[in-house]
Formats: sequence, structure tokens, C-alpha cells
Amino acid sequence: MAEEEAKKVEAEAPSEPAVPEKEAAAVEATKDVAEEKAVVVAAPEPKAADDSKALAVVEKVPDSVEVKTSGGSIDRDIILARVETEKRLSLVRAWEDSEKTKAENKAHKNLSAILSWENSKKAAVEAQLKKIEEQLEKKKAEYGEKMKNKIAMIHKEAEEKRAMVEARRGEDVLKAEEMAAKYRATGSAPKKLLSGCFGG
Repeated sequence: MAEEEAKKVEAEAPSEPAVPEKEAAAVEATKDVAEEKAVVVAAPEPKAADDSKALAVVEKVPDSVEVKTSGGSIDRDIILARVETEKRLSLVRAWEDSEKTKAENKAHKNLSAILSWENSKKAAVEAQLKKIEEQLEKKKAEYGEKMKNKIAMIHKEAEEKRAMVEARRGEDVLKAEEMAAKYRATGSAPKKLLSGCFGG
């Protein structure tokens, strides 16, 4: 910024009235001091022997120095205001970046927490599902065993009933053969069968 001001001062220099060399050097010295004040915001003016000489030279030509001092003061105020604005804007920018970073970090932390919560809940549900599946498999095996036992019992009962039917049939066949032999031996016919078969 000091370079820009120096260029600005150099650009303004030709429009000034012609000033002797010593006075020009004094004016330049006061400009340098004003620029140093603009660059270093809170720096106090140095009180050196050169400054008092410069002030003495300035006093010789009060009109041109006052015009320059007031112009330099205005320029300095503008520069100070610009520096102050840039400083404030850079602080705002830094604060904004900091807040954005904080927000990003907070969101990342929250997302990580949500992800870990989700994973733990999923793991718990999957463990519960596996436990239920194991219980169902166990019950299925138990019920399967019970059903096999029932089927075996039913098959056993059916075999017993078949055996009884076969035994009864064998008895009935034997009884019929005995009766037929008796009827043959006596020469008579069974009345029951003939009456049932022939309707008489």
C-alpha cells in the first residue's frame, strides 16, 4: 500500500507549483513521515533533530505546506480507513473460515457418531435375528422329532390294526372252512348263506 501511495504522490507531484530543492526535500520528508504513520497505524511520531529542521523549512513556506499537510492528512485518513477496512474484512474472513471449519468438524463428528450408532444397532438386531433363527431351528428340530415319533406311532398302530384284521380274516376263513367241512360231512346246506344270497 505504501508503494501505491508513493506512486500516487509522484503522480500528484507535477501539478504542484515549483518549489526549491530544499523545500521539496522537506516536503518529501514530511510525506515519508505521513506514509510511515499510514503503514504503522499506532506508531508515534519520532522527534528527531531532522524533523525539527523539516518543520523549520515548512514554516518558511506555510501556504504550500498547509495545503500538502491537509491533503496528506486526508490521504492518510483514507489510507488508514482502507487499512482498517481491509483489516476488519480479513478478520471477518478468518472468522468465517474458522466457523465453517468448526461446522464441518462438528458435522463430521455427528455423522461418525450416527454411523457408529447405526452399526451397533444393526449388529444388535442381527444378533437378535440370529438368536431367533437358532431358537426356530431348535424348535423345528424338536417338532420334526415329535412329528417323526407321531408318524412312527401311527404306523405302529396301523400295523397292529392290519395284524388284527389279518388275524380276524384268518379266523373267519378257518371258521368258514370248518363249517363247510361240517356241512359236507352232514350233507346239509347252510341256511343263513342261502337265504341271504338267494333272497329266500
